[in-house]
Amino acid sequence: MFARLAKKKPARRSPPKRPLKEERVLPVHGRPVPLVIRHLERATRITLRIEPGGRALKMTVPYGLPEKDLSAFLRRHQGWLETKLFDYPDDTRLLPGATVPILGVPHRIVHSGKLRGLTETGMEGGEAVIRISGLEDHAGRRIADHLKKLARRELDRLVAHHAAQSGKSFRDVTLKDTRSRWGSCSSAGNLNFSWRIAMAPPEVIDYLAAHEVAHLTEMNHGPKFWALCKRLCPHMDESKAWLKRHGSALHAIDFG
Repeated sequence: MFARLAKKKPARRSPPKRPLKEERVLPVHGRPVPLVIRHLERATRITLRIEPGGRALKMTVPYGLPEKDLSAFLRRHQGWLETKLFDYPDDTRLLPGATVPILGVPHRIVHSGKLRGLTETGMEGGEAVIRISGLEDHAGRRIADHLKKLARRELDRLVAHHAAQSGKSFRDVTLKDTRSRWGSCSSAGNLNFSWRIAMAPPEVIDYLAAHEVAHLTEMNHGPKFWALCKRLCPHMDESKAWLKRHGSALHAIDFG
């Protein structure tokens, strides 16, 4: 007697895995906007966020979400994106004739016509200007260098002042071009700032320095932290409101 061999069922193929990160371009108002999509197993819903300055979009979706559902979500939110991105200019490059805020004051960019020379601010015909040299295409980089030096001077001074007021010491002050936050404080006492804050009014720079120095005492955003921050910077509320209204516009400027 022979036993009948059971037929083997064909192995079920698992669906191809999607990449954990995708990069696309989404047209909004005829403008190509970079879109980064992250597929996360722990995600339970779709989220869509506009990056500071309106220069890109970030989307988080549950892993395995069908393409048709992802596309339907983007179609439903097209109007919202067009409204939100309308206020951001398409071309944010800094070229001669354009303006850039420095310590809260708009400065018209003037090219000296020379290949070499210092970047300087001054007045011309009753108007604040910033004079640059070199190739016109390098205007953004020269202005960025000027802003970094200005941010270094102001933040070093203000951090030292607020640290002395609060009786705390710090290790180092570092400047970066961060987009997610204006500043941070590590447990080791290192303070980090976005040099773009040099475009904000002086009282806003003062608030940012006080905010991070307050974290040397309170590594949280609890009531004690805000009370200390207010003591160091009495104009805290007005400066917070200014950053909320105008911060994205500073992030949108393209320095090349």
